[in-house]
Order: sequence, then structure tokens, then C-alpha cells
Amino acid sequence: GYLTIVMDLDSGAVVEVAQGKDAQALVPFWKRLKHSRAKIEAVATDMGLAYIKAVRENLPKATLVFDHFHIIKLYNEKLADLRR
Repeated sequence: GYLTIVMDLDSGAVVEVAQGKDAQALVPFWKRLKHSRAKIEAVATDMGLAYIKAVRENLPKATLVFDHFHIIKLYNEKLADLRR
């Protein structure tokens, strides 16, 4: 199965590992985060619409960026399509 991993972008520490790859996987994380009152400034994610929506709903003031791995992967896939 798939895992959803949440990391602290400053320290690189893993703060959450959840089963699944949809927004539901992070519901317990969002609940704990609200209680912690952490000041999240930015979120890096893949380009999955479910994650984008969940971040916008739970952290509306955070800057949302797409991680470089998924951007390069998408670019390479589109480039391969053009070559065919």
C-alpha cells in the first residue's frame, strides 16, 4: 500500500506517517496540528488535487509549493510523450 509522509521542511524530521495516499490519510494529523497551534508557513506536496485541497482547507495562509521530484517526473513524462 501507499504511505503519506509529513516532514518538517526546516529540520527534515518525519512528523507523521499515515496509511494511504488520499486526503483522508491526513485527518488525524490535521486534528493534532490544530491543537498544537504550530505556525506552518509553507507546505511542499505532490500535485495531487486531494492534497492541494486539504492544505488549502487546513492551512489557508500557508504557501503551497510542489516538490521538485514530482515536477521533474511530470516534465520527463511529457517530454517522452513528445518524442513518440
